[in-house]
Amino acid sequence: MTAESAPSEARRSRGDRQREAILNAVHELLREKPFSELSVSTISDRAGVARSGFYFYFDSKYSVLAQMLAEAMQELEELTHYFAPRGADESTAAFAKRMVGSAALVYSHNDPVMSACNAARSTDAEIREILDQQMGSVIDQIVKIVEDEAKAGTAHPISDDVPTLVRTLAATTGATLSGDTAFVGANRDISRAVEVLERLWLYSLWGGGSLSGG
Repeated sequence: MTAESAPSEARRSRGDRQREAILNAVHELLREKPFSELSVSTISDRAGVARSGFYFYFDSKYSVLAQMLAEAMQELEELTHYFAPRGADESTAAFAKRMVGSAALVYSHNDPVMSACNAARSTDAEIREILDQQMGSVIDQIVKIVEDEAKAGTAHPISDDVPTLVRTLAATTGATLSGDTAFVGANRDISRAVEVLERLWLYSLWGGGSLSGG
C-alpha cells in the first residue's frame, strides 16, 4: 500500500464498519420491537453513527431491510447451489430436502429479520413489495425446474398451474419458517414443521415418495 492510498483505504474501512454497524443495529432492534417502530434516529443511535452517516449508506430504513433480505437471498442461492436442477443422482426427496432445508437455515440465520418482514407484510406495502421482489426470482427459478421436469415426465405437479402452485408452496413455507403460530402452533416447533414442508413440496410436485429415499 502506498502512502497516497493509505488515507482512502482507511476511509473505506471506516465506511464498511459504519455500514455494518447500521445493519447490525437493525438486526438487534428487531429483536426488541416491530419494524414499524424503528426510525432512522433510533437505528443511528444504536449503530453509533450520525443521521448524516446513515443517509450516506442508505436512503431509508426500508433500504436497510432490502439489503438484509438481499443478503439472505444470496445465502439461499448458495445453499441450494443456485437452484441447480435435480440431477440424475438426486432423488425427488433429496431435492425437497435441499430446497426446504436450505430455506430453514436461511430463516434461522436471519431471524428476526425474516420473521419481522413476514409479520409486517400484510400491513406495510413497502415491506410487501420488497418481499415480493426478492421472492419473485426464487419462485421463477423453481417454476422452471418443475416445468422442465413435468415436460420430461419426471415431475407430476398436482396442478397444471405450476407458477401458482409454487407461489402457494413458497408462501406457506415462508409463513411456517417465520414461526407463524397458525402454521407451527403455540410451541413454535419449527423442526417438526420442516418435515411437513418437505412432504408438502414432495407430494405437490412429484406425487409423493419416501423422504428417506426415492
